[in-house]
Amino acid sequence: MATTQTIYARTTVSMTDLRRNPSGILDDAGDSPIAVLNHNKPAAYLLSANAYEALLDRLEDAELTKVVKERQGGKTVKVKLEDL
Repeated sequence: MATTQTIYARTTVSMTDLRRNPSGILDDAGDSPIAVLNHNKPAAYLLSANAYEALLDRLEDAELTKVVKERQGGKTVKVKLEDL
C-alpha cells in the first residue's frame, strides 16, 4: 500500500546533495523554501535567512491581527494629542 505525502516546496533536495553543496542549494533557491528529502520523504524544510525573517514577521502580524480583532468594539478612552 503506497502512501503519499504533501511536499510544501517547489524545490527538493536529497540529504546527500545538501551535504555536498549547501550554499549552492541555498543560492539556487533564493528565498523559496527547499524540502530536504530522506528516502524520498520530506525530513525538513530549509529556508534562507531572509525567508525565515519574513515568515516570523508574518506570524507576528497574524498574532497582532488577532489581538486587534479581540479588542474591537471594546471600551474606548478619549485622550488629547498633547497628553501623548
